[in-house]
Amino acid sequence: MVRLLRTHARHLPARRLSSALIATLLWIVSLTLMLSVCLSPHAEAASAENPSALDRIIERGTLRVGTTGDYKPFSYRAKDDRFIGLDPDMAADLARTLGVELELVPTSWPTLMQDFHDHRFDLAMSGISVNPDRQKSAWFSAPYQRDGKTPIALCDHQDDYQTLEQIDRPGVRVIVNPGGTNERFARDHLQRATIVDYDDNVTIFDQIVQGKADLMMTDAIETRLQANLHPELCAIHPDQPFNFSEKAVLLPKDMDLKLFVDQWLRQLKESGTFDEQLQHWLDYDWPLKKS
Repeated sequence: MVRLLRTHARHLPARRLSSALIATLLWIVSLTLMLSVCLSPHAEAASAENPSALDRIIERGTLRVGTTGDYKPFSYRAKDDRFIGLDPDMAADLARTLGVELELVPTSWPTLMQDFHDHRFDLAMSGISVNPDRQKSAWFSAPYQRDGKTPIALCDHQDDYQTLEQIDRPGVRVIVNPGGTNERFARDHLQRATIVDYDDNVTIFDQIVQGKADLMMTDAIETRLQANLHPELCAIHPDQPFNFSEKAVLLPKDMDLKLFVDQWLRQLKESGTFDEQLQHWLDYDWPLKKS
């Protein structure tokens, strides 16, 4: 090490010698401290006493994934209680990659974060939008889908709801599913329109068809899918949503698990598997009611 310092010093101008030596010495001290921590007999014991979330999942032999079952094409709970959709497919692939069994745990948008903090599941996958409130107490994987909020309304009235100014008028009824980012977006941007709460996200679009609400603002991908399922409805400028959002896996604050999930997601997308799965569920013959 001394020889390395001397060689390094001979090739530096005198005016830079002092600062270079200080920087090199600081690097050596930092490296020494890191090595001492890693090689400490207590380090392995501490790891054994506090295994990572990834280690706990592998040791348990089961990956528990929270999902809402009410958000096509991401997660849908059929009449026989099976969860189908993009996210259950991805969860099954992640469990296979980990070499463990998959357990899908029902949750809801109003209770998602409380269920997460109560450790009812290891992570959550349900077309979950990344937002600052959730990030205060949880981590997210790298995003797997980019989107934004946009309106869906009866095709005969789509020209009436092109902008937030047109929507935020007295007499306009905007329906929302409580507890998620759709409700938050509506309450953040609407002061004069009437916000209508409706707690069944599976049949919420029927309320617009039946004339009980004028429109809903939700993720563009959902407006496209629901417009296909309901010929009376039109997705309004889904290519130019009002905002920008990302969907990702909701994770505990565990670096080992995050690194694993991020790498798994990267391989899933680079292999083309993700695009195939997404297209399958976009084209799927979804039932209008639970079946």
